[in-house]
Amino acid sequence: MMNFSGKQFPKEVILMSVRWYLVYPLSYRNVEELIGDWNIEVDHASLQRWVTEYSPYLQSQVRKYLKRNFKRIWRLDETYIKVKGKWCYQYRIVDKDGNTINSCYAVGRNN
Repeated sequence: MMNFSGKQFPKEVILMSVRWYLVYPLSYRNVEELIGDWNIEVDHASLQRWVTEYSPYLQSQVRKYLKRNFKRIWRLDETYIKVKGKWCYQYRIVDKDGNTINSCYAVGRNN
């Protein structure tokens, strides 16, 4: 469990700062500016300490709620097939282990 005792800022500010840094491609100074829009002055060094302290716990908690762990390596298989006399475009996205991530086909022109 995360301990916020002794912190100068409310836990909502700390958690939102850490979330913005981890989720979006922002620097500590960018997050400092965003928090400054709330009329809260925080130093980028404090943000770095918060990320170092709280990100491992947040990451472990988020992993529990992820339904599927997709691999970063995938490929796209695509082809045209004839279904009931109509040409259809079909594709599927397959991950490294051969599991289908997404699949779809669209009815094309009549030939």
